[in-house]
Amino acid sequence: MGRAALGACVTGRLGVFGGTFDPIHIGHLAVAQEAAEALGLDRVLFVPAGIPPHKPDRAITPGEHRLAMVELAIAGNERFATDRRELERPGRSYTVDTLESLRRDTSSELVLVVSADSFLDLLSWREPRRILELARIAVAPRDGYPAAGPDFLASHLPDLAGRATFLDGPHLRLSASELRARAATGRSLRYLVPDAVLAYIGDHALYTDHMRTAIS
Repeated sequence: MGRAALGACVTGRLGVFGGTFDPIHIGHLAVAQEAAEALGLDRVLFVPAGIPPHKPDRAITPGEHRLAMVELAIAGNERFATDRRELERPGRSYTVDTLESLRRDTSSELVLVVSADSFLDLLSWREPRRILELARIAVAPRDGYPAAGPDFLASHLPDLAGRATFLDGPHLRLSASELRARAATGRSLRYLVPDAVLAYIGDHALYTDHMRTAIS
């Protein structure tokens, strides 16, 4: 992406939804749609990570494949767009750097969309205070993980406690790691990922050993 998709949201509220998206699945899409509707987001940017800082030892599918799957998954939803800045930036993909970059490109209010487990790990991220200064945070529940609420920020960053909003749903217990494991054993991902993503995974033989790249 870039400037073209941002240009459609010069003012208003811009959602920022980062992740490895390896692969993107229906849970990701449902969370993005809920955040867009609940918070009145004009646009939601899906930002595939280049090198995820919290997963340094995990094998990862090449970025161009992950970006292609996201683009296929969101096709037809005018509210959704992709952003490749983390794939193009050298080094590890830190959220604070992405938000700083977006702030230079748009005057929109930024809303960072995260899952409850990521939110509760926020203090381990690079410059958590700066993240909250740059963007509001929309927190989606994640079944199987502890619930997140306002007490977390009130305890650790009380002056920024009002920067988080907690979504009511969706409640879907689904993870990309589970999907990769299913695919590796030949089990179907039908109904778990969009049909176009399912076809892409098959066409490119993703989630087999020769398509995995170790991060270092």
